[in-house]
Amino acid sequence: MSRTSKLSAPALPRAVLSPLLFSLYTNCCTSDHQSVKLIKFADDTTPIGLISDGDESAYRREVEHLVAWCSHNNLVLNAQKTVEIIVDFRKHTAPLPSIMVSDTPITTVDSFRFLGTITQDLKWEPTITSVTKKAQQRMYFLRQLKKFNLPEKTLVQFHTAIIESVLTSSITVWYTGATTRDRQRLQRIVHSAEKVIGCNLPSLQDLYTSRTLGRAGRITADTSHPAHGLFDPLPSGRRLRSRTSCHKFPPPSTNTI
Repeated sequence: MSRTSKLSAPALPRAVLSPLLFSLYTNCCTSDHQSVKLIKFADDTTPIGLISDGDESAYRREVEHLVAWCSHNNLVLNAQKTVEIIVDFRKHTAPLPSIMVSDTPITTVDSFRFLGTITQDLKWEPTITSVTKKAQQRMYFLRQLKKFNLPEKTLVQFHTAIIESVLTSSITVWYTGATTRDRQRLQRIVHSAEKVIGCNLPSLQDLYTSRTLGRAGRITADTSHPAHGLFDPLPSGRRLRSRTSCHKFPPPSTNTI
């Protein structure tokens, strides 16, 4: 079972250096236990804990440590914007006590937005639905540009920057987990763009393949990357073998604040 908590800090003043300065300020805020990871993005901090045999002590201790660290460093957590999600695929489950932040119980939700939509059943359909809707809205502007008889090259550039960028956002993460139906929904938008522009465009499958290979290449070239050790060269030296770890879902669970 895994528990994940998404903790929100107050809104930061808008400035060019604000994200960088905040990242530097919170750089020393880390987890001490190997079963709990801290994911920081802008002013959101998300502890993710893998809970085995019903022992939540490490997860709760790290959340308390994070709250204390924020208080000590003059950062006030917004308990009203803090939520938790529990991912648990065991057949028999029991309600878990709420996490407390500043004496406020944290609400447990079925899904929340964190660079996409994360759900209790770990399905990608909500994320893909959101991506599809956003891309379809931007198709309107492509059709309007076509009416002004813009050259094909300009239309392709617009599609790449405005529509394709939405369709492929984090594609290396979710594409393999998408259902055939969801992939077809996304590909239909590409076909619609092809009809408007009047030329062939890269398919999502091709984009996924090229970006995955590019990501793997950057990881293997960076010895400091955490996943660098997951790739081994095959005897030919021209291809790589990736090594992954399998995790079974009972008994662990996940919560997000």
